[in-house]
Amino acid sequence: MTHPVEIDFTETATDRLAAHEGRVALIVSQNGRLPAGLPRGTRDAALRALESRAGKALKPGDTLELAFPAGMAAEALQLVVLPGGASVAEARKAGAAIGARLGKTHTLVLAGGHKRAGEVALGIALRGYDFSVYKTDSENGDDGAARDAGSDTPPQTVSRQGAAQDARLSDAQTPGPAGNGNGDAPVPDKARVTFMARDPQALARSAQDAAAVAEGVFFTRDLVNEPANVLTTTDFADRLKAMEEIGLTVEVLDEDALRDLGMRALLAVGQGSASPSKVVVMRWQGGDKDAAPLALCGKGVVFDSGGISIKPAAGMEEMTMDMGGAGVVAGVMRTLALRRAKANVVGVVGLVENMPDGAAQRPGDIVKSMKGDTIEVINTDAEGRLVLADVLWYAQTRFEPRAIIDLATLTGAVIIALGHENAGVFANDDRLADNILSAARAEGEGAWRLPLAPAYDKLIKSRLADMKNTGGRPAGSITAAQFLQRFIRKDQAWAHIDIAGVALPPSATELAPKGATGWGVMTLDRLVRDRFEEE
Repeated sequence: MTHPVEIDFTETATDRLAAHEGRVALIVSQNGRLPAGLPRGTRDAALRALESRAGKALKPGDTLELAFPAGMAAEALQLVVLPGGASVAEARKAGAAIGARLGKTHTLVLAGGHKRAGEVALGIALRGYDFSVYKTDSENGDDGAARDAGSDTPPQTVSRQGAAQDARLSDAQTPGPAGNGNGDAPVPDKARVTFMARDPQALARSAQDAAAVAEGVFFTRDLVNEPANVLTTTDFADRLKAMEEIGLTVEVLDEDALRDLGMRALLAVGQGSASPSKVVVMRWQGGDKDAAPLALCGKGVVFDSGGISIKPAAGMEEMTMDMGGAGVVAGVMRTLALRRAKANVVGVVGLVENMPDGAAQRPGDIVKSMKGDTIEVINTDAEGRLVLADVLWYAQTRFEPRAIIDLATLTGAVIIALGHENAGVFANDDRLADNILSAARAEGEGAWRLPLAPAYDKLIKSRLADMKNTGGRPAGSITAAQFLQRFIRKDQAWAHIDIAGVALPPSATELAPKGATGWGVMTLDRLVRDRFEEE
């Protein structure tokens, strides 16, 4: 898998600046105060830049770049404005501005004693993500053989190096065997980052949990970015099974087991595909052994053609991201295991592919769920709710969770409602909803609560079955949530998060290049810390 950029932490030594040949990022306060020890030519150029009209317009987290600064061997000096009282979001923004320009060189960051330096490091790691395993040109350093994304050897979080006793966060891993069996992929030149800080050991220790979060986000992004001819249901399940190496307990249920359980709604979605449907159960038992877990459920449609109700050709290539909910659940479970969270959490994901062939389900079919309710299939492109119906019921009946949260790229309607800025949150429990929204705000991930109400149920009333799988265009994201609520037990705290608009937005975001964002890993990790983790 893709791992975060290698970040070292060392004591401040400004005498090393002049000879550094890569990039230098200098964190400065809004009053333009510069650290002592800068080469004179560099100091003069930096002060002039900060006093310019452009420099005075900089806001917290903004940067100004000087190419080939006087008195230094560096190719660029990046002035990063970050007041001492900066917020977490501003610090991550500053880090992202550095991370977006890493290239394949060594970046030196002068952080001094800034209290938000750890958040700057996380911003660098998140924005420095680069999914380029399929690029074959020499500039990308790849011979076309995909790296083994199933490798789950955890990175070192802190190590000491010789007399300097530098601290290291999130060592990059050497690529494993090529995914197509053609041998080892070469190791490309990689970006490196060194933080110069007043107390590097303390900074590295404080950044360990952030390193686990970055690993989880990257795992999710990799899964969502993978093409469907690589990330089949079997490959997806194998990657999750490999996380047993980091302490998760992982169980893969095949189609025979799913039939025995009565998951006919889920199986109906995948019956037109050559890829077998699966359910994967991931368990992290970090809390009291008798405590009920938090359950996270994810929609994992590795490719959604729409089935017999086939989608338009334009944009269909992006339907490789329809497993985004399962990807988020996997990334959260990875993070919890890497940081050894003191909580019990179970992740359950339904992995299917929705394809049209002679065996595919048809509009008008009636299927029976694991719960026993019957569903009239009006549109085979409203398939994710069929998958989640069985997964939600299974998670409740097997694990009796304290709360259950499902995530899915479920509806285009949520994009019409909220655009690409916010995920839609639905819940039957106000406290759980408030906790999710609070966690999302703390992590800078947009989320907005949308309503549930019995009045919407009439839109999914079926003439022939207990319900139909779509209520049409009006309130499309709400009727989908109403459908899922029918598979939630009475008095079970539940929330549904529709991430269709935020999983793969059309352009880069502040903390991610264009492509998969990994939205939700940070929010749900924060939720576990704040509400479900033991003291």
